[in-house]
Amino acid sequence: MSEKDNVSIGKTLRDARIAKGFTIDDLQQTTKIQKRYLIAIEEERFDDLPGDFYVRAFIKQYADTVDLDGAELLNEFSNKLPNTKTQEYTDKVNENNPTTRSTQRKVDDRYEKLRRKIPMVVAIVVVILVLGGIWYASSLHSQKSSQDNIDSSSVSVSGSSSSTSSSKKESQKKASSSSKKSKVSFETTSNSGSAATLTMKNAPKSKAVTIKTSANAWTSVSSITAQLWQGTLQSSSHTVKVPTATTQLTFRLGGPSSTTISIGGHKVPLAKLISSQTSSSTSATTSTSSSATTQYGSSSTSSTTTTAQLSSLTIIFK
Repeated sequence: MSEKDNVSIGKTLRDARIAKGFTIDDLQQTTKIQKRYLIAIEEERFDDLPGDFYVRAFIKQYADTVDLDGAELLNEFSNKLPNTKTQEYTDKVNENNPTTRSTQRKVDDRYEKLRRKIPMVVAIVVVILVLGGIWYASSLHSQKSSQDNIDSSSVSVSGSSSSTSSSKKESQKKASSSSKKSKVSFETTSNSGSAATLTMKNAPKSKAVTIKTSANAWTSVSSITAQLWQGTLQSSSHTVKVPTATTQLTFRLGGPSSTTISIGGHKVPLAKLISSQTSSSTSATTSTSSSATTQYGSSSTSSTTTTAQLSSLTIIFK
């Protein structure tokens, strides 16, 4: 290996600078290249420079400043330097072309502006933190004052316990009355044969329907405008979502005696309706039997039984 191969571009530039009697600061002042970049070039830490173009551009400017042929130096150590896209980048950098210096100046200005803004940003953050602390302390003080006022009100009110007791009883009565008013109830509007109509008073906002069966039973649920669900349940349950604005539901029942229905958690009195129909049917049967005995004597008895099964149930929400 020849002695030339042992010489690096960084050492060549440094030796030329020292020979010219320049310090790094002098070189920075002349070339407008930051001191840290000049040191990086001499130590051949090219990754510390802004980019591949700047490596060759700064080296050429450095070399020309210390009276070396920058283009020849780049060509000599070309294999040890990062490649750029085109050679024209390095050709643009010379003493008569201020592009590199202008670019470096812009970089320097950008860093300088950023450095100047840092104290301002820190000051703003500090001010925000201080204002936040003041606001938090003020909030705590306000809460404590409110609590003190409430405590003092309690003390003053305790002196008039009789009037407070009276007011409490009155408010309890109002609450009880309000509770009674808002209690959900079912009222039978009609119950004839296989069809019945109920009015659900104080219906809840949520009208989700839950259907349970203890046997195999078919059921459908419809609103005034659409059918919401239909299906057969086998000893199981199903919940049907009902729009909040629904004012009426109609149920078709295939097995009412084995089916229970709840609306918004409130059980529909199906058993009561079925019991009422069974009672009516029994009365009709007894009446028919008595009539036949009167007409034909005690020796001839005629009995007609009519069994009505609830198959349609309409519920109106109030």
